[in-house]
Amino acid sequence: MAAYMEHSEELLESLGKYYTLTNNKLLLGLRDSLIKHNVDLTDVLSWGQLRSKRWLIDELESHDLDLGVVFLCAGWYGTLAHMLFDSKCIVNKIRSFDIDPSCANIADTVNMQYIDGWKFKAITQDILDINYHSHTWRGWSNLKQSYSNPITDTPNTIINTSCEHISNFDKWYDSIPNGKLVILQTNNYFNLPEHVNCVEDQEEFDLLTPMEDTLYLGTLALEKYNRFMKIGYK
Repeated sequence: MAAYMEHSEELLESLGKYYTLTNNKLLLGLRDSLIKHNVDLTDVLSWGQLRSKRWLIDELESHDLDLGVVFLCAGWYGTLAHMLFDSKCIVNKIRSFDIDPSCANIADTVNMQYIDGWKFKAITQDILDINYHSHTWRGWSNLKQSYSNPITDTPNTIINTSCEHISNFDKWYDSIPNGKLVILQTNNYFNLPEHVNCVEDQEEFDLLTPMEDTLYLGTLALEKYNRFMKIGYK
């Protein structure tokens, strides 16, 4: 624990310095999440996580897509949401769903500047229980110290960068209506027990995720594994 606290203090100082240098508000959000929630950011700030998200942003920007209302599935700590808001992509609203109840407050803190008007909201929910045609939710925000009124959103874009974690992947994918813009990532890192839906290569991923119009299919080679991404209209 002492080693972790020392690491946290060093990371806190580094995030503050990098924010001063870059004015990147994601760093500010991560710093605030470390202060308020003492969250372990080791994996969040790993090269594989950051490079994979940057890869996704770069490809979306190159296609000049209007994402509209985004449902971010298995949204974790909301770093990708912040990166999307900061990108050249057109984004109306983002709803970040994660089954882990510890994620929502952290994700809201990371995206604090987008909470007003509920432009962003993290919601604790199993992604298998979401209505991807039109979904109604009501969530508490510690930042606003209030509940939202019931809000119904119709997503234009569904993003899931954690497909390797989804045990009932076929059921989840089948629940997405045809015509939705879908952005998916998985990997071939079979060594972790929580990775229950890995694939060998991008060809297998392509077969697992049939789409009417595929805009992009590719592989990102990382140190320990390959990450695969597919973008298209289901």
